[in-house]
Amino acid sequence: MILFRKFRVLILMVFLVACTMHIMIDLLPKLEKRAAGSSSSAGGGGGCSCAHTPGEEPRSWAKQRARAAAAEPGWPNKHSLRLLQDFSNEPNSNLTSHSREKVTERGESGKRVRQLQLGSEKRGLMRDTASGQKQRAVQGFSRLKALYENPLYGTDLPHLTEDDTLFNLNADIRFYPKAAGQQEWHNEGNVEEEYSPAGEASAESYPNWLRFHIGINRYELYSRHTPVIGALLKDLVSQRITSVAMKSGGTQLKLIMSFQNYGQALFKPMKQTREQETPPDFFYFSDFERHNAEIAAFHLDRILDFRRVPPVAGRLVNMTREIRDVTRDKKLWRTFFVSPANNICFYGECSYYCSTEHALCGKPDQIEGSLAAFLPDLALAKRKTWRNPWRRSYHKRKKAEWEVDPDYCDEVKQTPPYDQGTRLLDIMDMTIFDFLMGNMDRHHYETFEKFGNETFIIHLDNGRGFGKHSHDEMSILVPLTQCCRVKRSTYLRLQLLAKEEFQLSSLMEESLLQDQLAPILIQPHLEAMDRRLRLVLKVLADCVEKEGFSSVVENDLNGQPSSHHHQAHGGR
Repeated sequence: MILFRKFRVLILMVFLVACTMHIMIDLLPKLEKRAAGSSSSAGGGGGCSCAHTPGEEPRSWAKQRARAAAAEPGWPNKHSLRLLQDFSNEPNSNLTSHSREKVTERGESGKRVRQLQLGSEKRGLMRDTASGQKQRAVQGFSRLKALYENPLYGTDLPHLTEDDTLFNLNADIRFYPKAAGQQEWHNEGNVEEEYSPAGEASAESYPNWLRFHIGINRYELYSRHTPVIGALLKDLVSQRITSVAMKSGGTQLKLIMSFQNYGQALFKPMKQTREQETPPDFFYFSDFERHNAEIAAFHLDRILDFRRVPPVAGRLVNMTREIRDVTRDKKLWRTFFVSPANNICFYGECSYYCSTEHALCGKPDQIEGSLAAFLPDLALAKRKTWRNPWRRSYHKRKKAEWEVDPDYCDEVKQTPPYDQGTRLLDIMDMTIFDFLMGNMDRHHYETFEKFGNETFIIHLDNGRGFGKHSHDEMSILVPLTQCCRVKRSTYLRLQLLAKEEFQLSSLMEESLLQDQLAPILIQPHLEAMDRRLRLVLKVLADCVEKEGFSSVVENDLNGQPSSHHHQAHGGR
């Protein structure tokens, strides 16, 4: 009995020691922070700029985080413009995250551009080629400029009412809540300025991400020739990252990045090189998401004149300073490690591909990724999620109904919201868009709830495009072959992009050269888009021959010259 009591006392002592150690581990960063603050105050204003090798950095993470926090005692705990940001591409996974900036040197943006040249000799040759092509495009003829000057890219929107705009500038909406206690944001020039509520200051004074949100209407995410998108793309590349958190949900790791001007973006890190094709035995739902596919999808969407993809830009990110040192996500922070090659790596948490075997590693701590600007926060602009009628089964053996029923479209046409309005035609646009990219992963889509069913489809999550350039997945075109419907504007633009003087591949190549990570796509992917465009036009020509032009092509270009109609009709 005495031995039993002693054993119980021993177990209790072990338990108390374990609890004490756990508490000490949690308190260690705070104690180091306090020690760092006292040492800095004792040492006066002097500082030390020390260089660390990748192998030395992991041992000083907690100290770096403590110094960063101590350096900015006045930074607000809440971001002033939090309400205007949506923290995901999915309405059911809105997150919040709070972080403090880590002070960085002004020369870091220049270093990132120089570090972009790092890599293998083959990678360097690709970039040199892209640079030469960019110079020639500037000096010579611009196909892209000629395309946007075409009358098909000059059609006007209907008159916009208050019901047609996502936000009303005269509405009583304050773009920085008083509860935040911070009445200013950092603009692109790193200068603090005060701003008034919407309607009391010009829209030009708002940061570019907010101007992008204000410009959303019933018909488009952004207008054709607005300078805001170009400025926003530059912000995505140059704005200082102040906090990082993992995005909940999803099969692969994605990060939520907040910027100095309170903008937000979804970061998809590089998982594959541009030359790697998806293995032929991979199912579409187990494929990697590619950062360059997100970038290319934005440019393709703009060339097709859909303008339904939020702005996306490529960025070279320092994993140490811009992710590890600014994150307050402990789960993410704990997955950082140094690889045997002395590179900084992390893997995060997600459903698939989040393990040391699938870690994301820098060279030594630089990693490419795509940054997609966030849509407005759901608290201000609710979105509705719709199941794609032609959604795949996401099963290794089962087939979806549309795969076995050739008359499936007839059933869809009788089902709201596809029985009226432009929704079915928008699905056809999305089908063509996905086929040109080779994207089989379009299971859902979203619309802004304010506009009801009379609005466009938002083309989100395009990371599984551009996986195979040697294969054209004809099953993606099934909605078009079954329904034989298309907008006249889409039909005419596809014909235009197939002309030799424009050529979709050349337009994409020129447009993608504007991105910091150019070249975004290798030549076989560019050539594949031309080939797939011809296949789309062949399907439409067969539809017109079978059902007649007026039954297939829906006129959405009222007021446009009738010559377009004859040209399109004769072109089949």
